[in-house]
Amino acid sequence: MTTSVNTTTSAAGTGSAAGAATAALGNSMNQADFLKLLTTQLQSQDPTNPMDNSQFVSQLAQFSQLASMQDLNTSVNSLSGQLTSSLQSSQVLGSVGLVGRHVLVPSANLSYAGSAMDCAVGVTGATANVQVAIKDGAGKVVRTLDLGTQAAGLARFNWDGMDDSGAPVPPGDYSVTAADVGGNALSTYVDGTVSGVGYGGSSVGTYVQVSGVGGVPLSAIAQIN
Repeated sequence: MTTSVNTTTSAAGTGSAAGAATAALGNSMNQADFLKLLTTQLQSQDPTNPMDNSQFVSQLAQFSQLASMQDLNTSVNSLSGQLTSSLQSSQVLGSVGLVGRHVLVPSANLSYAGSAMDCAVGVTGATANVQVAIKDGAGKVVRTLDLGTQAAGLARFNWDGMDDSGAPVPPGDYSVTAADVGGNALSTYVDGTVSGVGYGGSSVGTYVQVSGVGGVPLSAIAQIN
């Protein structure tokens, strides 16, 4: 009779322990979860058939391993954060040398101030009849440039601030587009002077401030002159 009562209690205890285990596995386990499981298991074990000593030692060893792994994980995360911060600082400091240098950066906008502008077209493959169109703020084409046949790479060109009739255009905001012989759009670049460097957060990283363009990620610089 006594055996029957103990068996029922053990079954209920086992179910409770299983429930605790299921709840714990629903999230990441930590030392508290593991200790809670071990305590519940000890409280619910059958007195007539206690846990084997070797199993108990094994679970304690697992508990120790879990603590060690969590400490290691904390240390690695801390080291990773320090390395990232150090790399960011190093990259910003290393970019200071760009201040005052001319760089070629992606841009479809031209901030024309009355002086000739150096630009470029990104040619993805050798092609003929590369065409450049410069438009005013209203979207009207004011100048068309035929760059002819170009090899793959950056095809540089200079806009002298004149329209197709040879008349000077007023300073202001313009846009530039380019296309190959098949009419496929090509990327355009603008030359500007770096006036400063900074860090724009994890999504931007290190950036350079380019005159006439604004902030540009360091990785976007196509050419340094």
